[in-house]
Amino acid sequence: MLKLLSLALAGLITAAAHAAPPFEDTLAQRLQACTACHGEQGRATPGGYQPRLAGKPAGYLYHQLLNFRDGRRDYGPMTALVDPLSDAYLQEIAAHFAALEVPYPTPQPSTAAPAVLLRGEQLVRRGDPFRGVPACNQCHGDTMMGVAPAIPGLLGLPRDYVNAQLGAWRSGKRRAQAPDCMAQVAQQLSLADIDAVSHWLAAQPVPPGGKPLAGLPEGQQLPTACGGVSAKAAAEAGAVR
Repeated sequence: MLKLLSLALAGLITAAAHAAPPFEDTLAQRLQACTACHGEQGRATPGGYQPRLAGKPAGYLYHQLLNFRDGRRDYGPMTALVDPLSDAYLQEIAAHFAALEVPYPTPQPSTAAPAVLLRGEQLVRRGDPFRGVPACNQCHGDTMMGVAPAIPGLLGLPRDYVNAQLGAWRSGKRRAQAPDCMAQVAQQLSLADIDAVSHWLAAQPVPPGGKPLAGLPEGQQLPTACGGVSAKAAAEAGAVR
């Protein structure tokens, strides 16, 4: 009997030693599900249509999660994921990805014609005043890495993603909190302009240590009201719930 008890005890000890480790119930562990589409640590995948999340301003990421949940952005899988989540939890998710610092990929050389790239650079750096198109860097910062708390960077993104999103704003498929400044800009761009902008942006390297600016330079204002940036403007338009 003593021998049997010893064997049983040894078996229990062995089983305990091989038991599964306790589940890590942390936000980082829960958000591992996001990496299937957005890449390890939210750095994007080579596919070209899922954007980088790591290092983007928290306010921007939060507004995009709201847009998916509240129907302004139309992508079923994302809406299903965020639909049951509270505003507070969405803010936690946004803050998590915003705090990640991971390297950006080296941009691939553009295959576009020189004239296309020249037009893209013109729109990004100087806009098109005759058509009411502000320069991209008036909002997204001189380094094009975005401006905290809510303006995203435009470098380090796949060309297909930039192209698709500008096209979606132009067609009305993608929307943001009112006043929807990006829709207003995109609707003034031709398809050729969108192609030029996406080609030029995707070919630009991310500056060393590139991060969103802490804010717009003193005295500089956005060229147009933007609901996703100004919570007050969005609230006054009745667009934020």
